Amino acid sequence: MNTYIISGAGSGIGRAMAQKLANAGNTCILLGRNQTNLTETLNSLTGSGHQILTADIRDIASLQQAAQTLDNIAINGLLANSGIGGENYWGEGDRWNDIISTNLTGTYNFVNTFLPNLRKAAGTKHVIITSSVLARLGVANYSAYCASKAGLLGLMRSWAVQYAPEEILVNAICPGWVDTEMSQEGLQGIADGIGITKDEFYNIAMQSVPLRRMSQPEEIADLVVYLLSQRSITGQALDINCGAVMNS
Repeated sequence: MNTYIISGAGSGIGRAMAQKLANAGNTCILLGRNQTNLTETLNSLTGSGHQILTADIRDIASLQQAAQTLDNIAINGLLANSGIGGENYWGEGDRWNDIISTNLTGTYNFVNTFLPNLRKAAGTKHVIITSSVLARLGVANYSAYCASKAGLLGLMRSWAVQYAPEEILVNAICPGWVDTEMSQEGLQGIADGIGITKDEFYNIAMQSVPLRRMSQPEEIADLVVYLLSQRSITGQALDINCGAVMNS
């Protein structure tokens, strides 16, 4: 079977990706900043040979140190899933740089650091980037998040062309509301901002979602597992958001 590195593997979608891939007999390398969360993910995986890499994708030296521990092993896919969300406001305490450096620059750092390992694998190889429905839509006070997630789509398309001669397929997924800790915090934050309960805002938010529900992390992971199994899709942003965005 294959070996995959998953950034942001300590919770949510990243943990679900690791679980699905491990259940299929693959080896997972779990990368993130929070050792405790990564250990929880590791303990939830079936099979053996999985490992943890503690690194901050914003810090190239941190990533390079983590890469050295892999001893130049071949990697079949890089799943660039790390990211942070939330609002940002111009002025003191603006989170613009933190969000952009994590979501966009961090993805750039992560993929480039482990690209030598990816190139060592035979046959078709994959890079899959977790973008967002907010690469397609605008939300007030989410300028950094929307810009970072839209930027990932440009990065994905450039890499898809650049690495096609090496049989490296590069795609992005664009989830909408997914039932993760980050989404629950986002619901609560917006609800607090407009003076209603989280449940009340959830009902409002789902009015713009045709299926009237959040996706589960496992559903997003299912799409990732499929993308890793195929050889024809590259340079694409695949929407998986319960119909919130329908692109022709």
